[in-house]
Amino acid sequence: DDLASVEMHAIQTSGNCIRNVTADHFAGAARDEVADPRPYAEILRQWSSLHPEFSFLPRKFKIAVSGAEHDRAATQVHDIGLHLKRGPDGDPGFAVYVGGGLGRTPFVGHKIRDFLPEEDLLSYCEAILRVYNQFGRRDNKYKARIKILVHETGADELKRQVEEEWERIRHGALALPEDEILRIRAYFAPPELDARPAASAGLDRARAGNPDLDRWVAQNVEPHRVDGYGLVTISLKPIGGTPGDATSDQMDLVADLAERYSQGEIRVSHEQNLILPYVALDDLPALYAILSDNGLGTPNAGLVSDIIACPGLDYCALANARSIPVAQRISDRFGDLQRQKDIGDLKIKISGCINACGHHHVGHIGILGLDKAGKENYQITLGGDGTETATIGERTGPGFDAEDLVPAIETIVETYLELREDAAETFLQAYRRIGAEPFKQAIYKEEDEARAA
Repeated sequence: DDLASVEMHAIQTSGNCIRNVTADHFAGAARDEVADPRPYAEILRQWSSLHPEFSFLPRKFKIAVSGAEHDRAATQVHDIGLHLKRGPDGDPGFAVYVGGGLGRTPFVGHKIRDFLPEEDLLSYCEAILRVYNQFGRRDNKYKARIKILVHETGADELKRQVEEEWERIRHGALALPEDEILRIRAYFAPPELDARPAASAGLDRARAGNPDLDRWVAQNVEPHRVDGYGLVTISLKPIGGTPGDATSDQMDLVADLAERYSQGEIRVSHEQNLILPYVALDDLPALYAILSDNGLGTPNAGLVSDIIACPGLDYCALANARSIPVAQRISDRFGDLQRQKDIGDLKIKISGCINACGHHHVGHIGILGLDKAGKENYQITLGGDGTETATIGERTGPGFDAEDLVPAIETIVETYLELREDAAETFLQAYRRIGAEPFKQAIYKEEDEARAA
């Protein structure tokens, strides 16, 4: 009852069913957005909740929807990924990906439809689920996800099966009624924002006189679809802190700040940060001052210390190794904010077991903690990416113990800085240009020299 009073529920958050549908944390407010993905995510949620045919699937099922050209919802590593786009006539539709997922067997999803018209969303998803429900494996839970079905069947054959089923059902009652789309879209209508100039002279003056504010605005504030406003990322990654943690006092404060500066709205990103989606540029100096005074003003969104980490062995019964202390040591090692800025866009993701709750497979630098003869051991992967150019990271080789891991990460970063073409080339761009070998040679050099001696 208490959850329902604030429009929340816990239905289908576990079990072999369609789990909660996720979307871009900047949805409805990002300047680069094709269309707001939230109404479609809500339509899918309502359709899938207590669906009598899909309440006992071979395994759990996850759907993500992204509404911008830059995919911030990791759609290609979900069971179904939907990437909004405009068709030749300007109407909205979706690129459809199937069979993505991480865990013990990571796969990037296969695109089985380049453009699915908006009105066919439910019928096409229903066709995918029917094929999976019929042919997904039930004899082995480790091979029961749709990614294994796609892998064993082949993407082309699975697409053929889906299209065949879709042709059979597409003209039935699953067509989206226009009035229902409009009703749900109205629920997600953006707030009425006061008209403001595109630039803020007050903010410019404040940034000129306060380097800390300037650094925070540059790193943690993204362009808004409405002139005069910004999308603010509140980093929950203080240097040396536990990634993603916030105290109850901090959450009370953020709630107050959301009411004062962001139309009462707070969002959570899958990167373990908080978002204030409707902040006027004029209010950024005052907002930053309060956040900074309360340990929430770290200007590191997207930088090397903005680490995703699972709870690890400290809190999780499934984990084989600790994640949080590793993240804290890496954060401390790269704590200098100017050094982080020099390094640029670099995503480190850490998981304490093969279930990959920290998304390490799609980290630019991924870290997987394992138990090796009773001792924590950490494998490193490089070149992963969870965006529209999704790739699974490549394992570098033998793992490292906890003491040697952070120096190895620093060696990887220093190798990148030495080999990048210029300061504009990101870690991921450099890795894709030069490959894994220079990084492998660098981190295993001392080990090889010791063996040779």
